[in-house]
Amino acid sequence: MLLVRAKPGNQSKGFLQAGNLVFPCALGKGGISANKREGDGATPLASMRLLGGYFRNDHFAKGRKTRLPMAPIGPDLGWCEVPEDRNYNRPVRIPYGASHERMRRDDRLYDACLVLDWNIAPRRRGRGSAIFFHLARPGFTPTLGCVAVTARTMARLLPLLSGRTVLKVVR
Repeated sequence: MLLVRAKPGNQSKGFLQAGNLVFPCALGKGGISANKREGDGATPLASMRLLGGYFRNDHFAKGRKTRLPMAPIGPDLGWCEVPEDRNYNRPVRIPYGASHERMRRDDRLYDACLVLDWNIAPRRRGRGSAIFFHLARPGFTPTLGCVAVTARTMARLLPLLSGRTVLKVVR
């Protein structure tokens, strides 16, 4: 289990605990919320399984060193974020008609990006999309609702993770 909690006095920074290892992490700009909604910038207060993920072959080859199903991020991979779209909170091939997030990012946040089972099955319109465990910006600036760690931390954790791993966000 990966346990995530906010840093006292700072709702958008936190700590991720894996066994007796503790790492700093970034959280959503809206803090932790038990009532996650699309666009609120909050990290869901929830227990979420790691479903698998994506990695950049050209930047983060360590993405292969895990028991999770991982796929390379191609230039045409996106993630739909429009609640009314039939592919809401699903990967899509871009260009795509509805608003989507590009997975191959210039800022390299998704060089290693794990999909959490938030609002996947069942999928509820407007309950939040693209809730990932990915790489953090310098200084652990806030995410839009994801949990983010350094590339070094991600590389250290990946070999320990499997489809049975749960990321639990608590207050």
